[in-house]
Amino acid sequence: MKKESIKILYEDTHVVALYKPAGLMVHSDGRSKEKTVVDFVIKKYPKSTHVGEVFVFEEKGAKKEIPRPGIVHRLDKDTSGVLLVCKTEEAFRKLKAQFKNHTIKKVYRALVWGHVKQDTGVIDAPIARSKSDFRARTVPNYFDEDARGQEREAVTRYKVLDRLFLKNKKESLPITYLELHPLTGRTHQIRVHCKSMRHPIVDDSLYGPEGKPVLLGRTALHALRITFVSPKEGKREVECPLPLDFETALAKLVKV
Repeated sequence: MKKESIKILYEDTHVVALYKPAGLMVHSDGRSKEKTVVDFVIKKYPKSTHVGEVFVFEEKGAKKEIPRPGIVHRLDKDTSGVLLVCKTEEAFRKLKAQFKNHTIKKVYRALVWGHVKQDTGVIDAPIARSKSDFRARTVPNYFDEDARGQEREAVTRYKVLDRLFLKNKKESLPITYLELHPLTGRTHQIRVHCKSMRHPIVDDSLYGPEGKPVLLGRTALHALRITFVSPKEGKREVECPLPLDFETALAKLVKV
């Protein structure tokens, strides 16, 4: 399948909303030389190169910096969907405050393993770093003691859109199509919360179960819609349609 490219979904003098395809990092991790959203931003909006904050980390005792011009939030590499980028320092300050105050509304779509019983619900569970895997986050559990560091509040609302099956020659595997509304913005929040209710996201290589068939070949999570206040244009809602791989996966599933 041809690799998708970044698309502009909305733009004004302060803010641009991009479609970030799956498989693309938002910014460099300091190790990979892959192209990122930041490379697109630097080329497309050179005047915004110094907007925002650099990412500072330590490697082998030395401090390193990664530029993140205009990046005010992130999507995981294998998550597709709408991403906001700030073109001005004013926009960066104001949108950062909106994220901090949880006034920016985000809506995601996901396919998860199993049939979620309740049609709607709230996952209210703090998230911390995992002891066993430096890449992962976890919902702290008193009995396994896998969490380390600070526990941070995390709340996600969900709604069941459909209960489906993935059928093959051997079995029928239940899958639920969910809409998710994260009320906080923790790293891997939706992925960790889905795993915590024993319905991990389909094809999630970090949090998903082993031995399941491949459906998308990447985490079945898509950032569908975001609502924010632009410094110039006021309240704006931007929607990003499901990409082809997600639509193709849905088409392979059958109704209950």
